[in-house]
Amino acid sequence: MPAVSFQDVCKTYAGARGTLRALDGVRFDIAQGEFFGLLGPNGAGKTTLISILAGLTRASSGRVTVMGHDVVADYAAARKALGIVPQELVFDPFFSVRETLRIQSGYFGLKHNDAWIDELLQELGLADKAGANMRQLSGGMKRRVLVAQALVHRPPVIVLDEPTAGVDVELRQTLWQFIARLNREGHTVLLTTHYLEEAEALCSRIAMLKQGRVVALDRTANLLAGTASTMLRFKTDQPLPAALAGQARVTGRIVQLKAHDAAEVETLLAALRAAQVKVEDLEIGRADLEDVFLEIMQGATA
Repeated sequence: MPAVSFQDVCKTYAGARGTLRALDGVRFDIAQGEFFGLLGPNGAGKTTLISILAGLTRASSGRVTVMGHDVVADYAAARKALGIVPQELVFDPFFSVRETLRIQSGYFGLKHNDAWIDELLQELGLADKAGANMRQLSGGMKRRVLVAQALVHRPPVIVLDEPTAGVDVELRQTLWQFIARLNREGHTVLLTTHYLEEAEALCSRIAMLKQGRVVALDRTANLLAGTASTMLRFKTDQPLPAALAGQARVTGRIVQLKAHDAAEVETLLAALRAAQVKVEDLEIGRADLEDVFLEIMQGATA
C-alpha cells in the first residue's frame, strides 16, 4: 500500500475567460518511507495538488488516498495520517508556543503529549521560547512552530510546502536534520521547494509538474544522469558571443554552459577565446538538479 496515491487527478476552475485546468490527469504513488520531491514553476499546480491531498480543495475528478484512506470518503482518517507545513505563516496570537502545541494535540485527541512536545521544542530550537506568546516571535520562529504543529501527532506522512522559504540558514539545517531523522525512522516525506539543491540532497525520487501535468517522474540519480553530464561555469563582465548566448544560463556575472564531453568543453573555451571574453573563476563540474529542471521545463511537452 502506498503512503500517498494520486490517481488521475484533475482540477478545473470556471472563470470569465473560460475553464482553467489547474491539474490534468496527475498520477503517481509515493511509497511508505520515501522522501519524495514535487517540483515545478509557479502556477504548475503544486499547491493545488497539496490542497486536494489535505482535503482543503475537492478534485474535479480522480482519487487521492493517504495510507489507504480516501481523502474525501474517509477524510478524518486521511487527515490524521498527515502532518502539513503550509507556505503561509498562520498562527493564533492569543497563545504561547507550548499552549499552541497542546491545543493542536487536542485536535487529534491526544492527551498527555508533553514529552513529545518537549522533544519537538528541543529539536526545532524552540525550548527557550516555549512560554513566549506567538505574537512575540520572529518570522523564522513562527515557521518553526508551524513545523512543530504539523508533527505534534506523529503523522506517518509529512508534507512540507516550501518549508524554508525566507528562513535563515540555521533553521534550514536544524529542520533538515530533524526531518531526515524522522524519515529514517519510517515517516514518509513529501517536499515542495524552490531550493533545488535541497531537493537534490534530500529526495530519493522526484516528480516535476508543468501546467498541471507530470512531465518528469524518476529517481533523482536517473534524472541527473539523463541530462548533460558536464557544466562549464565561470564569471565574466563581458557579453557572450551570439553563438553561446542562446545556450547559456546567466545569473549576474555567473555563466553556465552545458557540455556532454571533454571535446565540447574545449569547443566552448575556444569560442570564448576567439570572442576575447575574459573568464574568471573557471570550473568544470557535473550538472545539478537546477540544470535538469530548466532543461525539462524548457523542453517538456507531456
